[in-house]
Amino acid sequence: MSRFASFREFYPFYLDEHRNPVSRRLHFIGSCGVIVLVVAALLTRNPWWLPAALVCGYGFAWVGHFFFEKNRPATFRHPFYSFAGDWVMFKDILTGRIRF
Repeated sequence: MSRFASFREFYPFYLDEHRNPVSRRLHFIGSCGVIVLVVAALLTRNPWWLPAALVCGYGFAWVGHFFFEKNRPATFRHPFYSFAGDWVMFKDILTGRIRF
């Protein structure tokens, strides 16, 4: 059972788990890689790019957590909210709401 009733409640927790700027940068780079690899899958009509997208996105993010944040990724406890948090944080970095 989640202790968060909504994503609105979860997102401040998510940001608190991403205080380290190197970790945020790794998440951002991984998300950029995901976009590139999903586009490659669509353009080439080759679904083998999709597992690479997962490895890229989660690989960069988990390096950020294990080596810089020194915490356990929220993906393990809150997979759907965490996935949404990745993309909201990506947007917030793009728009300057969160420092890169």
